[in-house]
Amino acid sequence: MRTPSQDRNFWLVAALGALLTGVGLAAAHFMELHGHVVTGMTNQVVWGLPHVFAIFMIVAASGVLNVASVGSVFGETAYKPHAPLSALLCIALLAGGLMVLMLDLGRPDRVIVAATHYNFKSVFAWNVFLYSGMVAVAVVYLWTMFERRFNVHSGKAGLAAFVWRIVLTTGTGSIFGFLVARQAYQSALLAPLFIALSLAWGTAVFLGVQAVLSARGGGELPPALRRRLGRLLGIFTAASLYLVAVYHLTNLYFARQVSFEAFILLGQGGGGVFALLFWAGYVLLGSVAPLVLLFHPRLGRKGCTLAASALVILGAFAWLFVFIIGGQAFPLEIFPGYAVSSSFADGAVAHYAPSLPELLLGVGGLGAAFLLTTIGLRLFNFLPADAAAAEGGH
Repeated sequence: MRTPSQDRNFWLVAALGALLTGVGLAAAHFMELHGHVVTGMTNQVVWGLPHVFAIFMIVAASGVLNVASVGSVFGETAYKPHAPLSALLCIALLAGGLMVLMLDLGRPDRVIVAATHYNFKSVFAWNVFLYSGMVAVAVVYLWTMFERRFNVHSGKAGLAAFVWRIVLTTGTGSIFGFLVARQAYQSALLAPLFIALSLAWGTAVFLGVQAVLSARGGGELPPALRRRLGRLLGIFTAASLYLVAVYHLTNLYFARQVSFEAFILLGQGGGGVFALLFWAGYVLLGSVAPLVLLFHPRLGRKGCTLAASALVILGAFAWLFVFIIGGQAFPLEIFPGYAVSSSFADGAVAHYAPSLPELLLGVGGLGAAFLLTTIGLRLFNFLPADAAAAEGGH
């Protein structure tokens, strides 16, 4: 039985989520009405700040299912009570990310064309099925967990979700890996890198959401499980940092990529902001600092785990900005060995400054994920405490 204060808190939180979502929709309408001239995007930088938000949510949506996978696929019973929340967050984050992605395309009214006409030589067409399929698999997975008659199939559904999310993240990384029109992207390493990043970002999101729910009386993670998830977060963060290093070292092996790496890593040729975000934002604050908080023998408390999760998420945004925006800002080398210049600024570094509507659209996607999570928690027994209460009522 919910108390009046709980009802009031729900409506306040839901109103906040609806407000953030509405602000994002209003920003998208403003950009649709006035054109992308009101954004910082140009003919060279066509994926701006909204794509940073969208890719983060889509990749994190895959990784947040890791908690459910550890329980259902690998048989760790301590994780199973938290699997429903894991699946809910997957659906919510994916919906928020796709909302931003669709509204940032410039012609969201043409989404029906993308949904009915497919070019299977394009990885974008593959992802239409991967994203919608991920939602369907997650819903079926939740059904097998909630419906007692189908509990015996929960392991099979969890395995399907595990395989699908690996394929989905491979597809997201392949969007960039197959893109030959940008020197920064074309690399076979991007698929495994995105898988590692998804595991780190998804675990960080789960720990952050769980901490907020605990503060609101929604059930706290057992200390032992929190420490295990914290160690997993540390391992995934270290693996991500390692693969990012391998990616850049691989680029440095090729002579044609040296100038790009100097642009990103050293800030040469106008890449100062990207070098700062990479080293200070991603490496130091987003990777090294969380590893210290998680593995230092005198740390590892609840507050340290939450701080590490927040830093990993901030580092994710820093890395995505460098990867997505920096990869487009660097001039494409069309004729290797020759200098190219024209009135169209060929061979020049592109300037990009995010605009307020872009930021608000990205925040609106986070708001949509927040709203869906809030409503889901209200309607169904996603938390272990709720499930226990429901069992007591039968």
